[in-house]
Amino acid sequence: MTLQRIVQVIIAGMAISSSNLYAESVEQSRSALVMIEYQNEWVSEEGNLRNLLVEDEVHFESAIHHSKSLLAAARKQGVSVIHVTLKPDAQYRIFGDATFGLRAAIPNANTWRGDMQSIHTDFEPLPHEHVITERTGASGFAGSNLDSFLRNNGVDTLFLAGFATHVCVESTLREAHDKGYRTFVVTDATGAFKESQQTYFENEVLHHFGHGVSVTQFDEMFEQ
Repeated sequence: MTLQRIVQVIIAGMAISSSNLYAESVEQSRSALVMIEYQNEWVSEEGNLRNLLVEDEVHFESAIHHSKSLLAAARKQGVSVIHVTLKPDAQYRIFGDATFGLRAAIPNANTWRGDMQSIHTDFEPLPHEHVITERTGASGFAGSNLDSFLRNNGVDTLFLAGFATHVCVESTLREAHDKGYRTFVVTDATGAFKESQQTYFENEVLHHFGHGVSVTQFDEMFEQ
């Protein structure tokens, strides 16, 4: 067996066993579900970004459908829910005079305005659920109080869901890893622009920074 094949086997084994490996040690009181950008820009059929960027509508709609089940499961299990939004000011001054990346692309596309900033009615926060509104970058931690909120409330395990998988979800995953959080991505409740991007993330990126679980596995971890 070649070295490359050995590495592939090890990685595959890690992916298969990840949910079982951590199921016994996941505590409801120290866990949080982080819902990233469940706003009209993505979730509404009239969403500007959804219509501009999403190429695989079936894949994306499936992620929205599973996200509804995920949110219901988290609330049933008593897991803290945090809603991460993006709400730039009307002149996009929060991004400065950027000439590249998302900080330039968002103003150029004239997105995240008006009702498109609103959390979709299917994912409206309950009164006790924390909402991040001051975020300034791709990661949910960028310019926000997310890290302080988690640490002040004794949370060390995160479950990420939302949009887009290979942009803001991945950025949040990477930073969560570097800040020391044990992080899971609920893969069937995340959506990329097209399924090939989702597949690449799950096969080539995720295992470096965390673990993948399904909505069903998420529910089962807390049932135990």
